[in-house]
Amino acid sequence: MPSAFRTVPSPAPSTSLESPQVIEVKAGVFKDTCLQLLDQVHDEAIEVVVTKRGEVVAKVVPADTHLPSAFGFMRGTVLTQGGVVLPDFEAWGELG
Repeated sequence: MPSAFRTVPSPAPSTSLESPQVIEVKAGVFKDTCLQLLDQVHDEAIEVVVTKRGEVVAKVVPADTHLPSAFGFMRGTVLTQGGVVLPDFEAWGELG
């Protein structure tokens, strides 16, 4: 790894179970090694923070390629009370 890269310490373990490695890179170095860094982000699942004059201007993270399935993605979000398919004759009064 070139000396221009600086590894940033990950957050405390209590904030995240699986914190990726974060590398801080100056904008000029990022410009020169962009393709190499993109390969590293993809292959090693690291994050690259790009700085310009000491301030963070961009963050490169691995793409989320695991899209949720259309089937079952709302599982567990609906609450039921009583029988869903049974008629409620009391609500209809004398009409029921």
